[in-house]
Amino acid sequence: MTHASRLSALRHSMGEHHLDAFIIPHDDEHLGEYIPAYAERLHWISGFTGSAGVAVVLADTAALFVDGRYTVQVRQQCDDRLFEYHHLVTEPYLDWLLSQLGANAKVGFDPKLHSQRWYQNALAKLAEQKVVLQPVADNLIDLHWHDRPQPQSHSAFLLSQDYSGQHSEAKRNRLAADLQAEQIDAQLLTQAEPINWLLNIRGRDIPCLPVVLSFALLHQDASVQLFADPAKFSELDLAAHSGHNVTLWPLEHLAGELVTLGKQGARVQLDPSTANAWCALTLSEAGAELVYADDPCMLPKACKNPVEVNGSRAAHLRDGIAMCRFFAWLDRRLTQPQPELEDEGSLADKLTQFRAEHPEFIEPSFSTISALGPNAAMCHYNHLNTTPRSLGQDGVYLVDSGGQYLDGTTDITRTLAVGQVDAEVSKLFTLVLRGHIDLAMARFPAGTGGLQLDALARMPLWQQGYNFDHGTGHGVGHYLSVHEGPQRISPKGSMVALTTGMIVSNEPGYYREGGFGIRCENLQVVTPAAVNGDIPVFEFETLTLVPFDHHLIATEWLEPKHIDWLNHYHNQVWEKISPHLKGEDLAWLEQATRPL
Repeated sequence: MTHASRLSALRHSMGEHHLDAFIIPHDDEHLGEYIPAYAERLHWISGFTGSAGVAVVLADTAALFVDGRYTVQVRQQCDDRLFEYHHLVTEPYLDWLLSQLGANAKVGFDPKLHSQRWYQNALAKLAEQKVVLQPVADNLIDLHWHDRPQPQSHSAFLLSQDYSGQHSEAKRNRLAADLQAEQIDAQLLTQAEPINWLLNIRGRDIPCLPVVLSFALLHQDASVQLFADPAKFSELDLAAHSGHNVTLWPLEHLAGELVTLGKQGARVQLDPSTANAWCALTLSEAGAELVYADDPCMLPKACKNPVEVNGSRAAHLRDGIAMCRFFAWLDRRLTQPQPELEDEGSLADKLTQFRAEHPEFIEPSFSTISALGPNAAMCHYNHLNTTPRSLGQDGVYLVDSGGQYLDGTTDITRTLAVGQVDAEVSKLFTLVLRGHIDLAMARFPAGTGGLQLDALARMPLWQQGYNFDHGTGHGVGHYLSVHEGPQRISPKGSMVALTTGMIVSNEPGYYREGGFGIRCENLQVVTPAAVNGDIPVFEFETLTLVPFDHHLIATEWLEPKHIDWLNHYHNQVWEKISPHLKGEDLAWLEQATRPL
């Protein structure tokens, strides 16, 4: 089916359900960032492959809403004869929807694919204009997606305490004590990452995200009902690993257990931002008292314990070795005849090959962004969605990649000169690097949120009239999601205090549509700073160990403190990586880490 025929089929079903509009988010029932193939409904209807977006379909028009990472990509992937394009943040889709509809119009949505908070807000907003929000029992996309992939059933595995640093029972007792204090009967957990963290389990249900897709109920006595595909645990002793008060239930039993809690008049806590509206409606309609609060797993999961932090250091050392070997190989490849035989795809594959030589490597932590020239202007470019661009015709190469290891998750971006670059590109690269260094050097008092630090990374660009349309830093999990909350560094970011053990990225950038893209990214862990003042102060320890490209640095745009930081960082890279390299790779590293 063409996308035009898919829209036509969807509109036919909308007519049968007496709907004037239908909303299609990029989400599954767990509302996580990464979703399995069977949930890629937004891609099916539009052709858009990004990780964040919403389509709104009406009888005679349709619109796609994406954030700043995808404003270039959406125009390349989707037919503007079928969809209008709007910015997800600055042009909220409910506002657009109301501008298109009259009173008594009906807007259809799948309650399993929207959060309870969204549902409450949308219900009130649409009601103001006498527009009805209508849940559908069966997603209208699924009625026409005849070759829809089936959910896969990969075996789960049990993460040793040697890696997790804490037994599930200790985690559950800590959270259950808070439930007891607040007289909460049960906590509903709906996202895979917190559940997998809580029970010290991992899986392969989604590429690059090592989780078992599941729901869970944590009760006041610290017992847990885990709702997942039992076949994934058929050869595992979950009770012996996570605790004998952890029981496994088939997914299809979730609705019945929620109804049972409702009939008991239980007080059930859930996070309205992450729990889907279907769960909340099922509970409340059965008689449960809903208590709204942040997912209690999020903050302790984000604050890595010493075992997890040490594991992350080890993972980044391994990752740094692989990255340096790749860049040394690429440097040699550029001097050989016919470098154009390499393209974005073969470069990404080569990098994965170097990582895979380490036995601790499991898989990439996300699809490698291997982007030459103008493709690098798309923040989340994926060469698999187009014809890969060949090496040899561009001055700049951006590669954003990472690895999943049993002891940590990595994420790194480097921008390299792979051809001739002019003074403007060097200036912009150096301004981005300067912002990266300013954030890396920050010291800040306890209680500081990422929102308060974001401007440090943007100031060098701002002062010259530039900016970038994405956050500066996201949290990173421990052998979990490469994007983790509640901490983040962004202009509209979190005020959750950055504190000991939190891992965040530091990744300012600059992007010129049709020209090039620049990003400098390291991962950092928050640590207490050794100061003699009156207040507790934190700083960042850089985990990533890979040089920045000297060829792109214009030192006239740096102050002495930036050069000192960069020389110190490159010296650390040399000391930690050089013992693991030899021959031409070692010679490359020596040049790449030389002082400015």
